[in-house]
Amino acid sequence: MTLEQDPQPPFQVVGSEELARRASIALRCDTVRWPDGEEAEYRVVESPDSVFVVPVDSRGGTVLVRQWRHAWNETAWEVPAGTLEPGEDPLAGAQRELTEEAGLVAEEWRPLGVTRGSALITGRQHHFLAGRLSRVQRAPERYERDMILRELPLDEALEAALAGTIEHAGTIAALVRAARALGKL
Repeated sequence: MTLEQDPQPPFQVVGSEELARRASIALRCDTVRWPDGEEAEYRVVESPDSVFVVPVDSRGGTVLVRQWRHAWNETAWEVPAGTLEPGEDPLAGAQRELTEEAGLVAEEWRPLGVTRGSALITGRQHHFLAGRLSRVQRAPERYERDMILRELPLDEALEAALAGTIEHAGTIAALVRAARALGKL
């Protein structure tokens, strides 16, 4: 079955107002007009794209990171991930994040597709499977000082995602896609 996309919106955008901006994140309100003349407002969060990396070693092990998520007021277990710099290639960003967060470099990279976190957020999430791993020095960002690493079998990480122990949507999608790519689903 093919799920086709409609290349055109079903309405006309008749206005757009940026309500707030801080660096690469902005909140705007768009006004749209439907063919019958009815108008509606859409709130849009403009955000950069991000990357999610599932590293898998020769024994079927992976790495998760745990860090405090201020907006959630709790910690989250995630695959190594991060925000792309303006104009940065997703693969280059994935390579950078794997080194920064997990202290790993990979010789093999496999793209696992794209997801979107919410209907009102513009940023896309690029997922990658990384293999043939080597250890290097970690270089976490300032706000990642509390980050810890956990090495575990990919099967256990996948089970944590499917059971609800892992709540981070991008991580869940990346783990499921990696498991499928490796023939585990």
